[in-house]
Amino acid sequence: MPDPRFMQLALDQARQAWALGEVPVGAVLVRDGEVIATGFNAPIGRHDPTAHAEIVALRAGADKLGNYRLPGCELYVTLEPCVMCSGAMMHARLARVVFGASDPKTGACGSVVNLFEQERLNHHTEVVGGVLADEASTMLRAFFAERRNAARRTPV
Repeated sequence: MPDPRFMQLALDQARQAWALGEVPVGAVLVRDGEVIATGFNAPIGRHDPTAHAEIVALRAGADKLGNYRLPGCELYVTLEPCVMCSGAMMHARLARVVFGASDPKTGACGSVVNLFEQERLNHHTEVVGGVLADEASTMLRAFFAERRNAARRTPV
């Protein structure tokens, strides 16, 4: 099954975000087993609240394929998508979303709300969670621990 392999690529993207001081979330857009686009969190660096890893990857994929609809595509993301990203995925008509760690504060794939289970919506995307969840969770915890430690060391 290719899910762990593509999630590992998403984790590599998350590491790039971390290196730039962004929350380490990465995403990989795949169609027919081929990586179409990648993305990592960049809202701080881009001064853009919509520059989540998922949105960055969706925009790059849509640009590469020349279509805002991405049927047959799968998005691998290290953290459960938020409402904004989930909405974008539905508008893109993704076939499947695969995520790593759950997000109990803003997760829109079941942790807080599940947009993908809303029967009244006209598109339904398959959702798979928990792929390499330990690795993704460990990375996020380490990032925030590092941030808290740095804040403690900084004089007020």
